[in-house]
Parts: sequence; C-alpha cells; structure tokens
Amino acid sequence: MEINIEVNLSHLNEFTLLGFSDHPNLQDILFGIFLVIYLNILIGNGLIIIITKSDATLQTPMYFFLGNFAFLEICYTSAVLPRMLSDLWTRNKNISLLACAVQLFFFFVLAATETLLMAVMAYDRYVAICKPLYYTLIMNHKMCIQLVIASWISGVPILIGQTYQVFSLPFCNSNVINHIYCDMSSLMMLSCGDTFWNEVSVYADTVLFGFFPFLLIISSYTRIFISIHKLPTKIGRSKAFSTCSSHLIVMGLFYGSAIIAYLQPKDSYRTGIEKILSLFYTSLTPLFNPLIYSLRNKDVIMAMKKLFSKLRVMRE
Repeated sequence: MEINIEVNLSHLNEFTLLGFSDHPNLQDILFGIFLVIYLNILIGNGLIIIITKSDATLQTPMYFFLGNFAFLEICYTSAVLPRMLSDLWTRNKNISLLACAVQLFFFFVLAATETLLMAVMAYDRYVAICKPLYYTLIMNHKMCIQLVIASWISGVPILIGQTYQVFSLPFCNSNVINHIYCDMSSLMMLSCGDTFWNEVSVYADTVLFGFFPFLLIISSYTRIFISIHKLPTKIGRSKAFSTCSSHLIVMGLFYGSAIIAYLQPKDSYRTGIEKILSLFYTSLTPLFNPLIYSLRNKDVIMAMKKLFSKLRVMRE
C-alpha cells in the first residue's frame, strides 16, 4: 500500500497550498485585507514610477533606480499575492506542478533582483556622497542602464537550474505545502529523495544573492557615514544623510524580515510560523516602500503635488 502511494505521488501533477485554510472562518476577512494591501502596493509603487518618469526634476540616477525598484516591487509581490487572493476567494488550494515551478522561479529571481538592485542603489549613494566630483562621470545613463539590466538578469540562469533541480526530486511524502506560495524549503521537505546537494545549492544562492549584496550595502554605507561625519557643518551632514535614509529603512525592513524568516528552524514550516513571517517581505515591505520614500523625500512630495495639481486642472 505504501509503495502505491509513493508511486502515485512521485508522478503527481499538482500540489495543495494550505495557505490560511486552517482558519476557515477568516477566509473572507483575509481576502479583503490582502486585496486592500495589494491594491495599495500597485497604486503606491505605480505613483513612484509615474513621477520618476514624468517629473523633470527627478531625472537623476537616484530616481531612475527608485522607479525601477518600484516596478520590481510590483512584480515581486505579484508573484505571490494574486495566487493567494484567488485561493482565498475560490477556496481552491490546488496548484499545478508547472504553475508551482513558475511561481517558485519568478519569486526567487525577483528576490535576487531586489537584493542586487538595493546594492546598486547603495553604490549610487556612495558615489554621490563620497565622490561627488566624479558622480556624473561614473553614474552616466549608460552605466545606470547596465547596472539595472545586470540586476534583473544575473540570477536567471542560476535559478533556472535551481528550479529544475528541485522539481526533479521525487515527491512521495505528501503533496501538501504548508505555505502561502511554492517555497523551496517546503518543497524539499516533501521529497523522499536525497536533498543534500539541493540544500547546498540553496545555501550557495543565498550567499551569492543575499549575503554578498548585503556586504556591498554595508560597505557602501560605512564609507558614506565616514564621509558624512567629516563634513564641517551639521546642516551639510543632515542633508547628506537625508538622501540615503529612506533606502536604509527599506533595506532594513527587507533584510530584517528575510533574515528572521531564514533563521527559523525547520519546525516553523510545520507550525506555520514561516507563513506569517513571509508576509513581511512579500506584502508589508512593498506596501511601506512608497510611503517611506514619499514621506522622507521632499523632491518626491513636490513631484506628487505637481502631478495631483495637473490632474485637477485636467478635470476642470
């Protein structure tokens, strides 16, 4: 009997995403909450994209990266939330093998892009503050485009191989994923095969796309703080720090929530703690990003006021 179950599951064509099905009475409430969150992510980050593209005063490398980062946040959260909203609405928890593989691939590619783009944004602030005379020469338009393209495509070939490796495993323990999306660790826990090399490659990817960009960010901001400390006036130090404080907060939210989730023991996948923690870096961080950048940046606030003024004139 056990052999038949293993054979059937090793040739499965769909998984079951548990999501929040252990709280059946909250399904409609959770749908409403996450729908509002998703719409706010789309609107907030969409506004950032519009103003960084349309306002003449924001045509600088810093806001070019910010516009790309806002677009990335929309893509990143769209890899998870629409599927989760559909599951909450229809109560259908099944996801095909192909759809699961596609979701896993895009989620991790976009997560890798996020860490790389944050490192690029930190480097931009380093050049602007530590090498201001060479800023326009180093961060020219061609260099900005190359850095953005590199951030988007660097993880693609590696994570294609990673996804293929995971879905080449035999799944015979269960087809139930106790998560809100197709997560690498959750999938490996369902396998009855040897996952040692899969786990090694996951750790290697974490170092490559998580730890190294984090080191670059820390290195950039260490040099930035040293340069700011050397400025002669308090006003100068405050102005220099204000140009990178928003990015620091966003970086802290993303890495803080991801590190806490990553350091959780494997039992957290069974108890569901990982599901709660994953909401921070898949939903709340993209939700807060536009607020952080708009409330702490006078140029963004002025650009939004001008945009809304134009919209009022068009209505009249």
